[in-house]
Amino acid sequence: MKTHTIALIPGDGIGRDMTEAAWSVLKKAAGAHGFALKGTVFPWSCAFYRETGAMMPADGIDILRSFDAILLGAVGWPAEVPDSVSLHGLLLPIRKSFAQYANIRPHRLLAGVEGPLKTTRFDILCIRENTEGEYSGAGGRIHQGTADEVAVETSIFTRKGVERILRFAFEQARSRRRKLASVTKSNAQKYSMVFWDDVTKQLTAEYPDVEVTSYHIDAMAARMVMAPETLDVVVASNLFGDILTDLGAAIQGGLGFAASANINPERNAPSMFEPVHGSAPDIAHLGIANPIATVWSGAMMLDHLGEKDAAGAVMKAIEATTAAGIGTAPGRDRTDAITAALLAAL
Repeated sequence: MKTHTIALIPGDGIGRDMTEAAWSVLKKAAGAHGFALKGTVFPWSCAFYRETGAMMPADGIDILRSFDAILLGAVGWPAEVPDSVSLHGLLLPIRKSFAQYANIRPHRLLAGVEGPLKTTRFDILCIRENTEGEYSGAGGRIHQGTADEVAVETSIFTRKGVERILRFAFEQARSRRRKLASVTKSNAQKYSMVFWDDVTKQLTAEYPDVEVTSYHIDAMAARMVMAPETLDVVVASNLFGDILTDLGAAIQGGLGFAASANINPERNAPSMFEPVHGSAPDIAHLGIANPIATVWSGAMMLDHLGEKDAAGAVMKAIEATTAAGIGTAPGRDRTDAITAALLAAL
């Protein structure tokens, strides 16, 4: 029997319950489709940071490198560890070390879920550059705590980085409805964003079968609310993609349905799969968090691993569960009840 090795990082807060729920669904799907999932749990989290002074061990990246994929719950506990510490100590190093430069986030309404918009007919795939741009971490602060304090944050856009994420987005558009929206703010940011637009125009000639439209970030935010059905694949920089996909989560009914994949397209290192939502410390002890986003992320993981039938079965189970009205309203159904419904649907 084929076995896929998965690194499980439950993280903080609701991440632990979400990972446990998703893992039970994924294991059942694997068993029904003739393969096995072998999971190894790593306690790397804000609690781990408080105990050790680090979000993960010094050899954490080397440890993860041997796995086929990574399933992450949620990381963060702002009352205990600043978000800037937890993010730069675990999530970002994994993305950058494994060249997971393509962040994929699907946005559509599941059966039975009511979104805030008039329209229900939209299916958007957001592709976010995931390793450079505005989140490069280049900069610093001087004269801290004085009237002369200065903070500098430098965005870094490389031709390699921009071109590879755009090519990835073009290929995704080719496999869907052949429409690509490239998002910048080139009217105000005349270097990095004009550069992005220039590379987009250069690559457009190589993909004559894809309809390409360039938008400014503010216009795209409005379009996602007013006319989301006109969008297919949307590609954006690290910061803009981050913001747009939270908006995407809102129009699809909330963060409880927002899945994501951090992909290494060259497959020379593991990819990582995680829900878009955070650790939600305020409800972590209540048992009412929705595991669907994590389960959906797990389905994306199975698809990436080549187990497309199992991935499809998990997605059908999600749709059957929400169509029955289970897990469609925040806080109404308990985590274990939603998980039980997903398992029964499988």
